[in-house]
Amino acid sequence: MNMADPLSPLLHDDWHYVAKNTLEDFSRSDWQLLLDQRDIYYRQQQARQVLRMLSDSENDPTFGYRVNNYRHCLQSATLALRDGLDEEDVVVCLLHDVGFITCPDSHGEFAAALLGCYVSERNHWMLQRHALFQDAHSPHHPLSDPHARDRWRGHPHFEWAATFVDRYDQAAIDPHYECAPLSTFEPMVMRIFSRPPRALPLP
Repeated sequence: MNMADPLSPLLHDDWHYVAKNTLEDFSRSDWQLLLDQRDIYYRQQQARQVLRMLSDSENDPTFGYRVNNYRHCLQSATLALRDGLDEEDVVVCLLHDVGFITCPDSHGEFAAALLGCYVSERNHWMLQRHALFQDAHSPHHPLSDPHARDRWRGHPHFEWAATFVDRYDQAAIDPHYECAPLSTFEPMVMRIFSRPPRALPLP
């Protein structure tokens, strides 16, 4: 974009802009145009932009872990793939920490909000709580509570959350582990985000 051509490009050449500068000026037909184009835009762009969020961090530095967040996510997904987990679980492993740096104090909720309407209740529940489940593996962390997860003992998804953290999260920080490339997972991510979104219960 430059001053000579200040409009952002449209995704498709046959699409149209709404040539208004405030939302208050949008007519009903303007909104319908946007809604029609938005549905197609999301279907074609959502997964690509999620993958770009992750791929852009490939060469980021780390604050002390021996792998950066990108390699942690790839390792998590690769472990799940090699264990024979289903495609949804593999994608959840890939994206569980996509907000770890940009939304550190609530990155589980970030991932749950991102993926929730495309994955099972089991994975949505796990994503929301996986950071607290990790405390059980950090007994010497000065700010952790190793018993934090105990409040959910007996919940139908407790064992999956515990297994996820044990096998695919806290153990996915090995700098010598040979990960599959991101391209291995891209078609899986595309398929998950192409699912019809399900309604999520209000919190």
